[in-house]
Amino acid sequence: MNRLHIISFNIPYPPDYGGVIDVYYKLRALHDAGIKIILHCFEYGRKEQIELNEICEAVYYYHRDFSLRDFSSLTPFIVKSRKSSALLKNLAKDSAPILFEGLHTCYYLSHPALQSRFKIVRMHNVEADYYKALGRSERNIMRKFYFYTESIKLNYYERILKYADLILPISVHDDELLKLRYQHVYYLPAFHPNFDVQSLTGKGDYVLFHGNLSVNENNQAAVWLTARVFATLNRPVIIAGSEPKSSLRNIVAPYKHIQLIANPSQKHMAELIRNAHIHVLPTFQSTGIKLKLLNALFNGRFVIVNDTMVEHTGLETLCSVCNTAEDIQLTINKLMDISFSSADIETRRTHLGRDFTNAANAKKLIQLLEQSL
Repeated sequence: MNRLHIISFNIPYPPDYGGVIDVYYKLRALHDAGIKIILHCFEYGRKEQIELNEICEAVYYYHRDFSLRDFSSLTPFIVKSRKSSALLKNLAKDSAPILFEGLHTCYYLSHPALQSRFKIVRMHNVEADYYKALGRSERNIMRKFYFYTESIKLNYYERILKYADLILPISVHDDELLKLRYQHVYYLPAFHPNFDVQSLTGKGDYVLFHGNLSVNENNQAAVWLTARVFATLNRPVIIAGSEPKSSLRNIVAPYKHIQLIANPSQKHMAELIRNAHIHVLPTFQSTGIKLKLLNALFNGRFVIVNDTMVEHTGLETLCSVCNTAEDIQLTINKLMDISFSSADIETRRTHLGRDFTNAANAKKLIQLLEQSL
């Protein structure tokens, strides 16, 4: 097997948010392993990227159709809006296996024209659960209605996975759920931009929370941390990420020891992550795996999380797990007086090297394909 079609739900460059990070670094790792990739991208909010031509044999772009009539369809909107006759035509040009990135791209998974093809679905989340969680955290009534109805549709539509020859969940939790429903399910950890642990020894002088702050889940965590943990903390705090909402700006404003950095460059964010003494990364949504956690573990010093962030990831031993605001505060104050050591770095390198290296995971994917074909 030396050629593979990959259908991406969005243009995976630049790799600057959760899902496309996994897609892009999977492309790179497969390319480095000698696989010729025919990439199919649905474009919305992003432009064509010549950088993808360096790692793909061919790149095709398709318009995502945001027709209002698709909202009333029984097919989930995230799937129906990624329908393209041109995509089906391009897939039919050869007999190479096809990797569908997420349930989003599975419109043609059961199509008769692809009946004889070997088909793999990468599951970034159990999407019905993910959209239900989005609905719970959404305040806008129309968006809440959309998330809940989409969750219902996705729960029914997920049965299309019976047409997949391989299903590759991104987290242990999703792997356990999907194995109860389908055959040929294999856990394949996240692909990410880190090749080795780059954490600094010693001490930093601030606490950091980072993430895409336009996402409700991250905004909710940042607002909760500010109100319940950071407000009375006698330590410098930085909250950094893209497009912070007004609710977060307003709650941070009165506190001189809390700095909100909006839309930092990729370089600036990397510096913030490396130089922080403590990363505080709770989440209230237990779906998929949080790539920002991997980023902090590969590049930062101490990491504080809650159970929901590390449940079924195998990463809990590398973090301090705290589930209340009081425990987070106590742990911050304790860790600020401790230096991050070379032994801490070696422990991470050993642990992360087992399951979270791109080359090893690309090899695992190729082996699964070769054994199944």
